[in-house]
Amino acid sequence: MAPQERTELVQHLERGRQEFLAAIDGLTDAQAKAHPDPARWSVLDCVEHVTIVEQRFLGFLENAEKLDSPRIDKEKEARLLATVPDRSARFQAPETTRPSGRFASLEQAREHFDIGRARSIQFAQERCDDLYRMQAMHQRLGPLNGVEYLILIAQHARRHAEQIREARAALQES
Repeated sequence: MAPQERTELVQHLERGRQEFLAAIDGLTDAQAKAHPDPARWSVLDCVEHVTIVEQRFLGFLENAEKLDSPRIDKEKEARLLATVPDRSARFQAPETTRPSGRFASLEQAREHFDIGRARSIQFAQERCDDLYRMQAMHQRLGPLNGVEYLILIAQHARRHAEQIREARAALQES
């Protein structure tokens, strides 16, 4: 992986972190726990989900199959960058990644998110030469290489930052 590609990948992860943290900034625990309506997640639920997914995806990468030759698909990377944050298509989260109340406060959830994101960034930096030779299955997207998974991690946080902004707006209206 070229140094510029590694830098761009880390920048995606950092931008995703910044956008996600900005979305939750200034909320009290009561606001974070409030549901915009009974069928929608609270902000705290969103943070828990993003944290679970990031840990899970990073675990997939840490245990990924090692390919003999790199698998590079720049079109797929561009598609992931564009489509993952787009909330016009809604998906049901798998049972294993649904929030279950594991965090008592928004601050606790934010800390866990930060720890997970720091691990993802460290992984991207330390394993950059191997990322295109990694492959792990995603239940909906099929086989993804390390770069694609890290893009997915970055953009997934951005997707839920938008969901958090939607929840905050809905709560202000009510």
